[in-house]
Amino acid sequence: MTSNPPPRVLGRGSWAEARRIADVLRKETIGGALLLIGAVVALVWANSPWAPRYHAMTAFTVGPHALHLDLSLAMWAADGLLAIFFFVAGLELKREFVAGDLRDPRRAAVPVAAAVGGVLVPALLYFVVNRGGAVQGWAVPTATDIAFALAVLAVIGRHLPSALRTFLLTLAVVDDLLAIVIIAVFYTAHLSLLPLLAAAVPLGLFALLVQRRVRSWWLLLPLAFATWTLVHASGVHATVAGVLLAFAVPVLRSTGPGPGLAEHFEHRFRPISAGVAVPVFALMSAGVAVGGLDGLARAAMDPIAVGITLGLVAGKPIGILLATWLVARFTRARLDAGLAWIDVVGLAVLAGIGFTVSLLIGELAFGVGTDADGRVKIAVLAGSLIAAALATIILRARNRAYRQIYEAEQVDRDRDDVPDVYQQ
Repeated sequence: MTSNPPPRVLGRGSWAEARRIADVLRKETIGGALLLIGAVVALVWANSPWAPRYHAMTAFTVGPHALHLDLSLAMWAADGLLAIFFFVAGLELKREFVAGDLRDPRRAAVPVAAAVGGVLVPALLYFVVNRGGAVQGWAVPTATDIAFALAVLAVIGRHLPSALRTFLLTLAVVDDLLAIVIIAVFYTAHLSLLPLLAAAVPLGLFALLVQRRVRSWWLLLPLAFATWTLVHASGVHATVAGVLLAFAVPVLRSTGPGPGLAEHFEHRFRPISAGVAVPVFALMSAGVAVGGLDGLARAAMDPIAVGITLGLVAGKPIGILLATWLVARFTRARLDAGLAWIDVVGLAVLAGIGFTVSLLIGELAFGVGTDADGRVKIAVLAGSLIAAALATIILRARNRAYRQIYEAEQVDRDRDDVPDVYQQ
C-alpha cells in the first residue's frame, strides 16, 4: 500500500507550472521596473518647485456626471486601472486553484496559511501601536506588492530557484484576494443596494458569455464596464468588480487540449495591468511632500507611520514565518533539497514590500490628500525600502546555493525539453 509523499515547503512543483510562472514573472518584473519609475517620478515631482502642477494633474476631473463618473485622474487610477490589476489577480488565483499545482489542498496549505499569517500579524501590530487612535488604517501594512518585490528579485539575481519565485507569487496572489475582501467588507463607507443588485445583470450576462467561450471584446467589454460602473455607484470599491468578473471566467477548456479562457484573458490583460495600470497608479498616488529631514523625523514619531512601517518590516515576516512553520509542523512538510529555513526568512522579509494595494487602502482609510494620507505614503515607501534592503542582504548571502539549484534545474540530458529534475 503506497502513501502520499509529505507536502513540501518551497516545493518545485510541476514543469508546466514552472514554465508558466516564469513567463508571468518576466512580465511582472518589467511592470515592477515601470512601477518604480512611476513612483520615483511622482515623489520627485511632488517635492519640486513644480509640485502644484503635480497636484493639479492628479485632481483634474474627467468623466460623465450623469453616471457619477466625474472623477479625478487619481480616482480613475485607483478605481478604474486597479480594477484591471485585480481582474488579472483573480484570474491567476482561480487558475491556480482549478488547474494549477494548488488544486491539491496539501500543496495549497502552505502559501495560503503564509498569506493569512502575513495579513493578521501586521494588522495586529498596527492596532497595538494605534489603539485609541487612528485604528482605521490597520489594513495598510497587510498587502504585498508582487511587481515591486519581483523588481527587487531581478536586481538580487537571475538564479533564484523556481520554488522561491513560485512561493512568492502564490503568496502575493492569495494576499491580493484577502486585500480585496478587506476593502469590500471594511472600507465600504455607504452601501446602495439598488446599483449593487443591478450589477448582477451585466455580471450574469458576462458570465453566461464566457462560459460559452465567447471572446468577442465588443460584447464582453461593455458588460464588464457596466458591472464596474454599477459596483462603483453602489459604494463598494470598484476594484471588487474586477475580481467578480475574473471568477466568472472558466479556467478549463470544454474540449481539446490547450489553454482555457482564463489563461487567454490573463495573457491579454497582464501586460496592460503590469505595464500601464499599476505604474500609472504609482504615478498618481506616490507623490507626497516629504518636507525634508524635519518631515521624515516627524513621520518617524507619528503612530500611523510607525504602525505601518513596523507592520511591513516586522509583522509581515513574523506572520508568514509563524504560519509556514505551523503548517510544516502539523503536516510534516519538508523543504526541497538544497533549500533552508533562511530562504523562507528571505521571502517573508521580501513580502514586506507593500506599495500598490497599501497606498490604495491608505487612501480609503484616511481620504486622499489628507495629512494622515501623506504619512501613510511616507511610511509605505520607507517600510518597503527597508524590507527590500533586508531581503536583499539575506537572499544575496544564499546566492551560491541558488546558483547550484538553478543550474540543476536547467539540465536536460534526454533532450526532451523538460529538465530532468521535473521528471524525477
